Amino acid sequence: MTRPPSAAQRRVIEGADPVTGRLSATPAQLAALVKQGLAFRHPRPPHDHFLTPAGHRVREPAPEPQAQAQAAPERAPGAGVFAARAGGEAEPLVAGPARRREVHSAWQGLLELRRMTNPDSAVDRPCGWERAHLVRAAALALEAAGHRPAGGDTGGYRVRATPQPEAVAVYAPDARALAACAATLERAGWQAGEYTEPRTRTRYLLASPRRV
Repeated sequence: MTRPPSAAQRRVIEGADPVTGRLSATPAQLAALVKQGLAFRHPRPPHDHFLTPAGHRVREPAPEPQAQAQAAPERAPGAGVFAARAGGEAEPLVAGPARRREVHSAWQGLLELRRMTNPDSAVDRPCGWERAHLVRAAALALEAAGHRPAGGDTGGYRVRATPQPEAVAVYAPDARALAACAATLERAGWQAGEYTEPRTRTRYLLASPRRV
């Protein structure tokens, strides 16, 4: 963004959908926002315009310095892009509207990636990127569906890599939460089965991305 948005542009930005960031404005206004890096035009019909992360930040009140320090752990250290929470990270998750928008946008982007890269354009089946990033993909599916990742002192799901090819282990605080995670992953195109660790007797899911 080269200069602050005008008052008229701010009204357009503030009127965007609170979750998806979809914009409604004249073609000239939308083109100006795109030029400033505050919006982008979706490549597929009907070619709607949506706020970029910079556009979302325009309509958020400036946080106090202390709140900024607390919000920083939402992203993985050293990463400039969205990172799904696998559960058990040392950095606390700061939940709120901004995080929900990030998760929603990431999930919608993943569905679009499925559409573009699966041979039959299917969105109900994981794509190659997900098979190459199993933990991140499974964690995103869970967080996007509203499951809470485990924190330092809070219960929630944990997604972990396994020695088995194309499979992750998912842990949850209790049987009900584990079953809910299984249902979510199956709706997201994964196969999930419950197993018991021989030594600890801990119940967990073994989940793999479905191919057909």
